[in-house]
Amino acid sequence: MAIHRLTARQVVPVSLDEAWAFFSNPRNLPVITPPWLALDVTSDPPEEMEPGLIITYNVSPLLGVPLPWATEITHVEDRVRFVDDQRIGPYSLWHHEHDFREVEGGTEVRDTVHYAVPFGPLGDIVALLAVRPRVRAIFEYRREVLRERFGPAPR
Repeated sequence: MAIHRLTARQVVPVSLDEAWAFFSNPRNLPVITPPWLALDVTSDPPEEMEPGLIITYNVSPLLGVPLPWATEITHVEDRVRFVDDQRIGPYSLWHHEHDFREVEGGTEVRDTVHYAVPFGPLGDIVALLAVRPRVRAIFEYRREVLRERFGPAPR
């Protein structure tokens, strides 16, 4: 089983406080998730996350087949970072770090995702051919939504 890594970085032209308030609110996840994933939050998360918070969803990552997904918020450093780890879902491993840093003209939002796909070598092929492009597309969609919501990144 190979562990794959994907990183995404974006500067949003808002204060660190505003960026943190938006991203750390679990209720905003459907706003930045592409419609083709059909994300449906099935739990009632609070507006502020804390370590140990479990959020449940249904999601359709491939071929429109709905799957249950549960993530746990394992780490929260106020206005610095938070981490979610899959507890139930389609991956053998899903570890997503969200980092925030004040920069000139706004806030840098950096995501690092480590993931693995089940089924050994066959899963590794599926990860390279199908999963990686889909995960990239999620972050590309999010980039556009954030640009529309907060404006273009500063130069």
